[in-house]
Amino acid sequence: MATDQKKYGIGIVGCGNISDTHAEAIMKTPKGKLIAAHSRTDASVNTFSEKYDITPFTSYEEFLGNPDLDIVVICTPSGTHLDYGKSAAEAGKHVIVEKPIETTVARGQSLIDSCSKNEVKLAVIYQSRFMKDVMQMKELIDNQQVGDIFMASASVKWFRDQEYYSNSSWRGTFALDGGGAVINQSIHTIDLLQWFMGGVKTISAFKGTFTHEGIEAEDNAVACLEFNNGAIGVFEASTSITPPQDRKVEINGTSGTVTLKGESLQKKLGDREAADQEDNSGEATGAASPLSGMTYQDHKNQYDAILDAFHHDTEPVVSGEDSLQSLAIVEALYKAADEQKPVHIEDILS
Repeated sequence: MATDQKKYGIGIVGCGNISDTHAEAIMKTPKGKLIAAHSRTDASVNTFSEKYDITPFTSYEEFLGNPDLDIVVICTPSGTHLDYGKSAAEAGKHVIVEKPIETTVARGQSLIDSCSKNEVKLAVIYQSRFMKDVMQMKELIDNQQVGDIFMASASVKWFRDQEYYSNSSWRGTFALDGGGAVINQSIHTIDLLQWFMGGVKTISAFKGTFTHEGIEAEDNAVACLEFNNGAIGVFEASTSITPPQDRKVEINGTSGTVTLKGESLQKKLGDREAADQEDNSGEATGAASPLSGMTYQDHKNQYDAILDAFHHDTEPVVSGEDSLQSLAIVEALYKAADEQKPVHIEDILS
């Protein structure tokens, strides 16, 4: 177990868009120090490393061989997480993975198994759980202040232009992105929905590609859900909506309704109605940019929790196993839409 003075040496794999958010979060957390970065592209890793005054590596083996490196943060396309994470685990490094853990439950489980076998920790970034209003919403639900929940809904109606996909070799592909609007843009919201509700039991769905040419995956999907607690609900995902809308999660119970709109909580419990808060959502409309309005603060909050768990040798939030719940919903949605029949989440997880 780490001592009180332990400050983890952290390295980032992949120097694309989201890596800056991770770097800024790591630099603000007291138990971590950003020391290195790896990319196969000289220009990107050198630019990134110069920006944060860290050591660049184009060789992953040399990156992992750094004796000061304790934790590897993987910010590469989703379908590469297993290979990078397995190599890190075999090198004795703890692993933190940007969402989702992988493109399928089977590949995610393989990474979990590799980390377990090599006795290293594994955490997956779902920073939305660490937003102030999200945590308050979860507390209201868990404390039965919404009453017995019987219905829930969630929607991610965003916009991505054609260039978002056309200018990328991996976005909207099954091999590297795992799918489209559901797994990429919507998995944070799916994670919140299942976390609030205590898991999904069964799903039926439709999906299609309507407004983006040449992509393998869906740009629109809808689903009907049966939750483990017996409640029912609906889910919508899109990267085609103009103008784009705030993401929304609504929970309906016998004592009222709580709604997350963007990043802001709205609640009506009994005869008490809270005033709507100003929505400064980082993930809300998104426009054509996947990072529009995003700051490092929620990532920093999760890094604080993860490194504290590593320090005390406890299970981190969100663990690898925990992250499979939302990924299983995504996989079940795709299967239900393809086969046009309901799919049980437990069948995907097993």
